Amino acid sequence: MEWMPLEQEKAFDVASLEPVLKPRSIAVIGASRRNLTIGNRLFRNLLQNEFTGVVYPVNPNAKVVAAVQTYPSVLDIPGEVDLAIIITPADTVPRLMEECGQKGVRGVIVITAGFAESSPEGKKKQDGIVEIARRYGMRIVGPNCMGIVNTDPEVNMNATFSSIFPPTGGIAMATQSGALGQTILEYARNLNIGLSTFASIGNRADVSSNDLLQYWGKDPSTKVILLYLESFCNPKKFVRIARSTTLTKPVVVVKSGRTSAGFRAATSHTGALATAEVASEALFAQTGMIRVDTLEELFEVANLLYHQPVPQGNRAAILTNGGGPGIMTADACADRGLELRTLSDESVSKLKSFLPSRASLTNPIDMTAEASPEDYSRALEILAHDDGIDIVIVIFIPPILVRAEEVANAIRELAPEFRRRGKTLVASFMGSRGAGIEYDSKDGGCIPNFTFPEHTAVALAGAWEYSRWLRRPKGVVPELIGINREKARAVVASALEQSSTRPLWLEASSISELLNSYGIQVAVSKSVKTAEDAARAAEEIGFPVAVKLLSDKIIHKTDVGGVVLSCHSAGEVKQAFNQIRESLEGLGRADEMQGATIQPMISEGIEVIVGLTQDPSFGPLIMFGMGGIYAEFLKDVTFRIHPLTDIDVQEMVRSVKAYQLFAGWRGSRPSDVKSLEDLLLRVSAMVEDLPQIKEMDLNPVKVQEQGKGYVIVDARISVS
Repeated sequence: MEWMPLEQEKAFDVASLEPVLKPRSIAVIGASRRNLTIGNRLFRNLLQNEFTGVVYPVNPNAKVVAAVQTYPSVLDIPGEVDLAIIITPADTVPRLMEECGQKGVRGVIVITAGFAESSPEGKKKQDGIVEIARRYGMRIVGPNCMGIVNTDPEVNMNATFSSIFPPTGGIAMATQSGALGQTILEYARNLNIGLSTFASIGNRADVSSNDLLQYWGKDPSTKVILLYLESFCNPKKFVRIARSTTLTKPVVVVKSGRTSAGFRAATSHTGALATAEVASEALFAQTGMIRVDTLEELFEVANLLYHQPVPQGNRAAILTNGGGPGIMTADACADRGLELRTLSDESVSKLKSFLPSRASLTNPIDMTAEASPEDYSRALEILAHDDGIDIVIVIFIPPILVRAEEVANAIRELAPEFRRRGKTLVASFMGSRGAGIEYDSKDGGCIPNFTFPEHTAVALAGAWEYSRWLRRPKGVVPELIGINREKARAVVASALEQSSTRPLWLEASSISELLNSYGIQVAVSKSVKTAEDAARAAEEIGFPVAVKLLSDKIIHKTDVGGVVLSCHSAGEVKQAFNQIRESLEGLGRADEMQGATIQPMISEGIEVIVGLTQDPSFGPLIMFGMGGIYAEFLKDVTFRIHPLTDIDVQEMVRSVKAYQLFAGWRGSRPSDVKSLEDLLLRVSAMVEDLPQIKEMDLNPVKVQEQGKGYVIVDARISVS
């Protein structure tokens, strides 16, 4: 496809999926008469679920399938075909794709396995069918997939080999795993959770989660989007699409692969800390998608977001007829950032007027096992009008004398008042499963019901996270002053011309020149080759000084005795230089010493690290966190995907656990946080202008007190 403007490309992608997700006619190539085969099951599913269009079975070896006349080839079908579903051996798929293209088919679902997931030869075969599809302007779902379900009454399409057809609803889901498809559909049906569309995308040879996100973002039938991902397809595009989609619709994601190790050998602190997982976490933080750990949580969060308003705040109240579940739920809420506020004096007074003296009104509100449906009703009305409460969790443990349905009726009656006041209401009728307690509403109101009350905290925390994202300023990439891009480009170009080593670690003088070109504050330093040169450099800089190993091979200087601090005379500097050399000789690494760097001693300030590494999928990842020699031990760092906005850098600095040190700890003066934010923005600008930069460690960066900025004490930058 030739280049086109972004909005035009988006419109093209969305329109191209219409024949796949809402076809008017379908050819099932490989429809079979044999029971218990995919070709038989899928064809019958289309018929039994009353697909609203025309279905054509294609089988050259049978005249009839399920009482429907077959066609030897898709080319023999008399009418137009929007969508073809191929369920034949992998070797036959290229020829059948050609025939589909000649027929004018606009979309193809390839159920068949044996492509990129199986072998290098399979990958070549997959590339071949993609080339055929592009030549004819067709879209491909799969191969190696389960198919697609669309519950829209105007479509009624079960184009999968699962006999389960979920209820109609406003939740759309895509999964890479076909093996999970049957479980997902069964789970949705058992809990009566309505889906608008379900798509198993398999190998993602063409149609990916990116395409479906764009489509569902515009689909009026879809209110909430769910994704099960094993990896990202075109992560940079995914970030752009997800950021746009989450502004209007929540996107909830299960992403497998949390425990993967670092994706390559580390050559810097940043590289060692930048695992594949932190790249994923950065993506979720910057796009507003809600990440959950399990499929159960995925549906719980989705069910809440579909049926209830997003929380206006994190202030929760728990109403229960049993103390134990109330306390467990309170703990779960506290663990996930939900606050259990003390009720207003007015609310407490009203509750006291009808609840027994044994009741606890401290939140959780334990009405005791004697609580009647009327007690639930009166208590809920009070909580609905308490302005200090945003979220109410109702727990019901079925006692002997009170029927669950009567309590459910009490909740139904009050539910519209909660919605009018923008409050989020959830329930846990312990021991029961289901989509929730439905009530009369123009949009089909429902209070989600959870089997175990502590599960409410997981769903509510996800909804509150999304609510905060919607309120978050979106940020801009600011224009920065004091940048000399031409000088910076010349530094990198000169270094690359003078050496054939790739990647190339820049010399200290080149690093200082490069960072200064971007207005980044670096400590004065001089590189030397001998002990005598070190002494002269120290006298020029002024004592006391630090003497540091100069090496492009050794990452952690302190591990090899490569740092000597607080040298107060020329003699001490010479001794330090020789001490470093002797230490390396003792380790058999003397040839890795290129000299030393002499710097003035900078003892004041909190040590942080700012880094960059190139992720093979996501591109530049920028890191911020607590630095110094313990950077990898503490791992108090955060990552974001380039480019950074002003809001991104504010969040990065404030997200580390040790941020309170910057704010002033036990009488210390606040640190210059604004200068750190400026540093991160300038690193992001440097990456934008100089894609040759592959890795960077600014560590330690000494953050001074407010108004005095920072100083970079040590830096490593590699280019390629």
